[in-house]
Amino acid sequence: MIISAFDKCRKADIFLLSYLPACPHRIGQRLVNGMTQMTAADSFVQAVRALPLRLRREALALPEEDRARTEELRLRAGWPMTALIDGTERPLGGEPVEITELERLVEIASGASVHTVLDQVRRGYLTFEGGHRIGLCGTAVLREGEIHALRCISSANLRIARQVKGAAGPVLDRLCPGGRLADTLILAPPGLGKTTLLRDLIRSVSEGEGCLPLRVSLADERGEVAAMYNGLPQLEVGRRTDVAEGCPKAQGLMLLLRAMNPQVLAVDEITARSDVEAMMAAAGCGVTLLATAHGEGRADLERRPLYRPLLEEGLFRFLVRIRREGERRVYDVEELR
Repeated sequence: MIISAFDKCRKADIFLLSYLPACPHRIGQRLVNGMTQMTAADSFVQAVRALPLRLRREALALPEEDRARTEELRLRAGWPMTALIDGTERPLGGEPVEITELERLVEIASGASVHTVLDQVRRGYLTFEGGHRIGLCGTAVLREGEIHALRCISSANLRIARQVKGAAGPVLDRLCPGGRLADTLILAPPGLGKTTLLRDLIRSVSEGEGCLPLRVSLADERGEVAAMYNGLPQLEVGRRTDVAEGCPKAQGLMLLLRAMNPQVLAVDEITARSDVEAMMAAAGCGVTLLATAHGEGRADLERRPLYRPLLEEGLFRFLVRIRREGERRVYDVEELR
């Protein structure tokens, strides 16, 4: 088999996944009101429905204030499950995670249809209803030098999706001179909220909230921004937003540019030279660019060969740098041109 044989989920697991409050089958109908009205603790409860029964009970034993602050749940075979809370991993004190529980996690999250998500799994992740995401590690199966599948899954990272409506508020006015969004690059190290800020900027511009409403096209390669599920975004990105999910960013950007006549072209995490080249081509067509990248500040853009052309070609007018001060995030806006 392409992936190690998954045990059949216990009936109790499937039952609890389907019939806990805020049933996942209704999430598509509640995508605007549901995701944005949920508390942080509610999102935690929604996400842990994908866990096998023993681990779910362990997660739900966390106090409500800790549930609200939990960013990830880490499952590693042979070790107790941990929770990433305020940037620190904390063991939950249960028994070590078993290989069969990691297999069951994928089975439950896929709705007992693992074959329908194999394309995601081979890329190391799985997005399920609500926009929550499971990162996966295991033994890679190679075919012609490319990862074809994962087998013998050894660890998983359950990332809890939370819509932070209003995250763009502190910077929106600065990024919209004359009321219209200008070319903007968001820069920060991993885990500081680049994607959260990008998502809310897209939503604000698409809805015309605090700025001129514009058509936005989003190249969402890994499904982390809109978290599409059966054609519906599980996280709110606005009524004027079109999403291309699952294809390489450079190809997605060109597809959207040709097909959707965007006024704003958005992409999460510039990681390859082809991404930069696609954005340079789009800039030549008069579209506004909105993107994120990993880094500490402008010096990183100047030093790294991948990012240097972004400055040299003047692709972005504004740079938003995210940094942490204690437990809060601070946004610094710098004009590049």
